[in-house]
Amino acid sequence: MLNHNRIDREKETLYAMVQLYCRKNHAPAAGLCDECSRVLEYALNRLENCPYGDEKTTCLNCPIHCYQPEMREQIREIMRFAGPRMLLHHPVLAVQHALDGLRDKRRRK
Repeated sequence: MLNHNRIDREKETLYAMVQLYCRKNHAPAAGLCDECSRVLEYALNRLENCPYGDEKTTCLNCPIHCYQPEMREQIREIMRFAGPRMLLHHPVLAVQHALDGLRDKRRRK
């Protein structure tokens, strides 16, 4: 079920991207591998504690970069891989995320 709450939708998108990345790159028997589980848990914690709440931008457009450098690079790698594939595997989430990014750019102007 897709959520209308921005943070919940971001969490759902993040989970879908990490799951897609892990399944294609690490091929765990079930669920996520330990590394991807740690990255997902870290990212979900950051989302949960975002100072902007439901007014948050997409992370790419955010003025605060709250990820530690190592985790930031890992999540970038995941998003670079999963982003283009999201249209095929999770089209609604991909379009919603793209629209959120466009809205963020309009707000900043």
